[in-house]
Amino acid sequence: MYRILIVEDDSGIAEAVKTQAEMWDMEVYCIKDFKNIMQEFAEFNPHIVLMDIGLPFFNGYHWCSQIRKVSKVPVIFISSASDNMNIVMAVNMGGDDFIAKPFDQSVLMSKIQAMLRRTYDFAPSLTVLEHRGVLLDTGDGSLVYNNERIELTRNEFKIITVLMKNKGKIVSREKLMEQLWESDSFVDENTLSVNVNRLRKKLDQAGINNFITTKFGAGYIVEND
Repeated sequence: MYRILIVEDDSGIAEAVKTQAEMWDMEVYCIKDFKNIMQEFAEFNPHIVLMDIGLPFFNGYHWCSQIRKVSKVPVIFISSASDNMNIVMAVNMGGDDFIAKPFDQSVLMSKIQAMLRRTYDFAPSLTVLEHRGVLLDTGDGSLVYNNERIELTRNEFKIITVLMKNKGKIVSREKLMEQLWESDSFVDENTLSVNVNRLRKKLDQAGINNFITTKFGAGYIVEND
């Protein structure tokens, strides 16, 4: 089932689109907190985003650019501001399509389905993990915090992916070594410790303090807030 995120402050339009999309067996979530759109984006992990331009606090261009820092998920702009300047701006900010309001619901659904086919028929689904403002895209391996991208090695990426997927649970050193063993290099206890320490140093330098906690004799954990 495809997941659609609607970023629209007109509840009438949002609910109408939600109702129509659910008739096509799609899971739909309408943004509620327009100050923390990225957090709701990460938690819902949509396959496609419908984005209005005029929004409270920050406009749709801003949020599209924020999404593009962590994900390649398709973004379709829906707006009554359909002049050429806004259409060009939407594309430049990372939008994949633009639909002018008012629109026909059947046309909107057709465009959504076409975009989903083009994006996912020949590509793996994208997953974004979020915790304490840290965004990890398991599709392209990017880690972003406070709009800054943190470069990770392959092993560092594997470690933080396992820890974030198991947030709130202790992950044993053995399980982490099994993940690293899939690479083409031998991994022992010391190699794991070196990788974890390097990852922690990068997180600390980015201002992400105490993100990974050691549980002596048990393993590591990314603790819930």
